[in-house]
Amino acid sequence: MFNLSELSKVPANVHTRWASPENFSAAKGAACKGTDGRKRSPCFPMKAGEKKVLAEMNGVSGTVRRIWITISERDPEMLRGMKIEMFWDGAKKPAVSAPIGDFFCHGLGRMATFESALFSSPEGRSFNCIIPMPFRKSMKIVVTNGSKKALRMFFYDIDMTVGDIHDEDTAYFHAIWRRENPTRIMKDYEILPKIKGSGRFLGCNIGVVADTGKWFKSWWGEGEMKFFIDGDTKNPTLCGTGTEDYIGTAWGLGQYASMFQGAHMADKDKYEFCFYRFHIPDPVYFHKDIRVTMHQIGCWGPDTISQLNGTGRKLFLGKDKVNMLKAVKAKAYGLFERTDDWSSCAYFYLDSPK
Repeated sequence: MFNLSELSKVPANVHTRWASPENFSAAKGAACKGTDGRKRSPCFPMKAGEKKVLAEMNGVSGTVRRIWITISERDPEMLRGMKIEMFWDGAKKPAVSAPIGDFFCHGLGRMATFESALFSSPEGRSFNCIIPMPFRKSMKIVVTNGSKKALRMFFYDIDMTVGDIHDEDTAYFHAIWRRENPTRIMKDYEILPKIKGSGRFLGCNIGVVADTGKWFKSWWGEGEMKFFIDGDTKNPTLCGTGTEDYIGTAWGLGQYASMFQGAHMADKDKYEFCFYRFHIPDPVYFHKDIRVTMHQIGCWGPDTISQLNGTGRKLFLGKDKVNMLKAVKAKAYGLFERTDDWSSCAYFYLDSPK
C-alpha cells in the first residue's frame, strides 16, 4: 500500500501544516501563539448547535493526509449528532456530510476497536482517517454539534501538505451517509444513490440492526452488492454473491478486522453488525455515473422457520411464495425478503468538488 521508495524524497515547494486547537489556522509559526509556549489549548468545548471550523486553506493547493479526533462524550447521541462536513475549492455544497461516528466507521452510535487500511481506532476511543483528500484552490472542514447536549472536550489534528501539484486526473474525495429504518420490502437499500461524473468508488462501511421482533434471530445478510455503472439501468454490471461474501468471509458472520475488509462489530445478542470493504487492490472505476445497492434478503433455516411460521407472516423471495408447512416438514433452508435498520457511509472520488 505504501511506496517505501518515496519516503526519502523531499518535493520542492511542498510544506507540512497541522491544524489543531493549538493552531486553528495551521499557519507557519502560529502554534501556541499568545501563551508561554506550554500546553494551554489542547481542546475546546462545543455547545449544543454550535459549529466550528477545524481547518481552512485559501489560495493554495494541497492534500489533507490524516485526520485524528477524540471527544469526551462518545455515546450514541453524540456519535450520531456530531456532524462533519468537508468543502473543496470553494464549493457551497459539502463533498462530505456525515455523522462523526459513521464517517470514521463507528456505526450504529457505538465505538469499536479496529484497524483497516483507511480508518482505525486503536483502543476504540478515537477517530483516525488517512484517506488522501486533494484540493486545488481551497478547503474547509467543519463540525457541528447537532446533539441536544454540550460536548466538554473536542481534540483533533488535521495534517496536510500545501503546494502539491495535482494532475488533471486527480479527483476530489466525497462521502455520503444514509439510513433507512426500516428498509422496504423488495426495495434494494441504496448505499450510494446515482452519482454522475467520473471517479472511483473507494468503499463503504455499513451498520445493520436486524429486526429480531419481526424476523426473530434469523440471518439477515443474504443480500447481494450491486454496482450500476456507466449507463446500467435494470441490471448491474457488477454483482456479488452475498453480504458476508462481499466483505471477504463466509456464512456465520463473526467479528474481525483486516486491511481492506472487516466486521468490527458483530453483536449476536443484540443482532447489531458493522462491517466495511475498501476497494484498494480491486479498484471500481466509473466514467459516466454509478449507483451502489444491496438486496434486503435474509435466510430461514431449521432453527427459525417454525418461529416464523407461528407468526402467520408470509415469506417470499421476489414473486415466489414460500410454502411454510412444507418448509417446516423438510427442515430446509431458504431465502426471503425482509426489512431491517440499515445505515452506511460510502466513500468515493469524483471529478467535481461538489
